Amino acid sequence: MLIRKPSRWTLNENEATPESVYQHRRDILKKLGIALVGMPIATSAQAGVFDLFSGNKMTDSITDLRRSLTAPESSRYHPDLSLTPESKILQYNNFYEFGTDKSDPAVRAANFKTDPWSVKIDGLVNKPIILGYDDIFKKFPLEERIYRLRCVEAWSMNIPWIGFSLADLIKHADPQSNAKYVAFETLYDPKQMPGQASTRIGGGIDYPYVEGLRLDEAMHPLALISVGLYGRTLAPQNGAPLRLVVPWKYGFKSIKSIVRITLTDKEPPTTWNRLAPQEYGFYANVNPKVDHPRWSQASERFIGEGNLFSSRRQPSLSFNGYEKDVAHLYKGMDLRKQF
Repeated sequence: MLIRKPSRWTLNENEATPESVYQHRRDILKKLGIALVGMPIATSAQAGVFDLFSGNKMTDSITDLRRSLTAPESSRYHPDLSLTPESKILQYNNFYEFGTDKSDPAVRAANFKTDPWSVKIDGLVNKPIILGYDDIFKKFPLEERIYRLRCVEAWSMNIPWIGFSLADLIKHADPQSNAKYVAFETLYDPKQMPGQASTRIGGGIDYPYVEGLRLDEAMHPLALISVGLYGRTLAPQNGAPLRLVVPWKYGFKSIKSIVRITLTDKEPPTTWNRLAPQEYGFYANVNPKVDHPRWSQASERFIGEGNLFSSRRQPSLSFNGYEKDVAHLYKGMDLRKQF
């Protein structure tokens, strides 16, 4: 008899996202008299009443534009988690380049061009490289990994990503011995990304979006370059054609639509830390014991559960459930100060 032992981060079946929710989000908001325009960036951060409804009208057309991908399940990173339905992943996004409302990216990114595309790996490397669109999918063996995604806004998803280890990409460029950090940069194209052209739409961010990791974090086996999910290439609103996924950190660290990766000997600037350093640290490890200045991080809402007035939540996990895998990276650090 095969006995499958659930991983420590496994959710119960009754915590899976129902398919029946997310209907008529804007209509309900209007009926309730909730304003959508001019809302402060973090007003909806708790993902309580604002983690609402979205129809499936766009799902089929979005899926039709995404290429099928063949990728074996990872033998190491394929826990028995209850997955967030694909429709919710496609329609509930933070991607301020396309707007600050959760439904904006799916609407405004519909015609975003991801082919041709190139990503440059440079800086303190011996072999600077530029990967073209086809290289992104063909140069490195792909696999499916199921990861938790925990947003700093206290909501979460479980997603079957398709991609390859960031470490493999970095090794390909042959890092120099004095490289200590890895900097990432999103495409800057205000014509395609209206949030980059408008302070109102883009949340007041200084674009292009930038992020960074320490080199040892980037080289950890969990750090993933994702090119797809649910058996297809990424949709634009999910960060096509490639994005970073760092599952033990808050979601804003997982930068989308990457065009440049630079190895450096200095800690790179990061978008949210630059915008509000008292709220968003460089490390951004999921820590239920360290609250955001305006809300608790002790619990989270699994996206899609319940209805408008549902407040059912689940406890947040240290390092988002990956503590045994990554805690050693931060030995001796004060994670309250270096948050």
